[in-house]
Amino acid sequence: MKSMKRLMKSLIAQRHIALPACLMSTLIPATAKAAGLAEHVFELPSGVELIRVLTLQDYNTRVVIIGTTLLGLAAGLVGTFLLLRKRALLSDTLSHATLPGIALTFILITYLGGEGKNLIALIIGAAVFSVLGTVSVIVIQRYSRLKDDAALGIVLSVYFGFGIALLGIASRMETGTAAGLSSFIYGKTASMLFFDAVLIGATALGSAIVCVLLFKEFTLICFDYHYAATQGWPVMRLDFLMMTLVVIVTVIGLQAVGLILVVALLIIPPSAARFWTRRLKNMVILSGLFGGLSGLLGSTLSALMANLPAGAVIVIMASMVFIFSLAFGSAGGLFQQMIERRRLTNKVARENLLRKMYELYELRDSAQTASQIEEGFRFEDLLAARAWSSARLRRTLKSALSAGMIQGDGNQRFTLTDKGLHEAYQIVRKHRLWEAYLITHADIAPSQVDWGADAVEHVLDREMIQKLEKMLPDLKDVKIPPSPHELQAAQSVT
Repeated sequence: MKSMKRLMKSLIAQRHIALPACLMSTLIPATAKAAGLAEHVFELPSGVELIRVLTLQDYNTRVVIIGTTLLGLAAGLVGTFLLLRKRALLSDTLSHATLPGIALTFILITYLGGEGKNLIALIIGAAVFSVLGTVSVIVIQRYSRLKDDAALGIVLSVYFGFGIALLGIASRMETGTAAGLSSFIYGKTASMLFFDAVLIGATALGSAIVCVLLFKEFTLICFDYHYAATQGWPVMRLDFLMMTLVVIVTVIGLQAVGLILVVALLIIPPSAARFWTRRLKNMVILSGLFGGLSGLLGSTLSALMANLPAGAVIVIMASMVFIFSLAFGSAGGLFQQMIERRRLTNKVARENLLRKMYELYELRDSAQTASQIEEGFRFEDLLAARAWSSARLRRTLKSALSAGMIQGDGNQRFTLTDKGLHEAYQIVRKHRLWEAYLITHADIAPSQVDWGADAVEHVLDREMIQKLEKMLPDLKDVKIPPSPHELQAAQSVT
């Protein structure tokens, strides 16, 4: 067996054929692989092998890489609308529902005396049962009290179990051989033929054309299905067409990554694209690019490294793209959220400081205001005015100083600049208007209103301020509304 393995490697080297590792494994008997497993040593590809794979010099490598890249592109395009339609788990159900179609088609064709492994016939059988699985989910959702997740779980498990049982029957048939049918479960990328690549390419092109032609309609039913129905759009037909595209991509992806992993190509690329843009058009483009990139990188890495199944590596590459997008995406990535949250926290702290300094000016006697404003406030005065820690107050003062809102002297006294005084005026006015609204229209006690206003004043825009002024006409022309706490104190004294 060892000599057979060395002979195969020698023949491949002499003919200059670079086959993926998963195809090599199919040419060597299982006993030979078991015997050589202990002797296997992880080896990096040589420079010659790397160049040959990257330049697509070998026929089999060229077919596999181009086919999986086009498959990822098609899955990314169609999967975008599937994700927005909130049917991510439906794709998993569809893929598992194809197994009984494959097994039953093989059994029927073999029983009739034909070639059971006819790829076209197996694809048609998979597509039929995929549609039946979709119809089963819809029927359960519409005519029973079960929720969507229960319907999906039932259909997935029943169809998959039925398929496993049929595979067992197919494997015990006297005529025909069922060897290789199980590859539809896990995928067998290395056995992809030129016809498979052409079929995937045609599907990718057709999916792209349909998505472009019906982009507006698909967008409408994804975001507001009921509104589209009231406007007279044929929502049922559009929804059926969308699911037809999903079925087609799922079926053609079985040969490449298998029914278990094909769902990853439909869901992971659009999920990654959502972290980079908030526009659907850009999301569709990015999702297709991420899917194609996953197929390209996964199949290339599988061709370069030994014992790496291409289907699994493609999904791993898609997962790496998703993790990178999750961490560094510019439209909701964790790193971006951390930056925005830190920026908002600093903005809120700086505005609270400016408002507190303005209110401290108001508390001073009018005869002493000019001199004391020029004198400013000490660090201890500001620290005692609000529940700040020393470290946080120092950071806020530093931020306000760098923004030109305040200025300090050598005696560590801080005063508002003209820019800071104008900003503080706007903040205090928004704060007082919101307090007045809560007291007048929400029946909040003046002693309790400050906490609610303190959280909202930082997000009030100009349009909201205008609405508050219309609802509080007595304060519309007032430069700075009076503080409700001071009014309450004056009333209690009276």
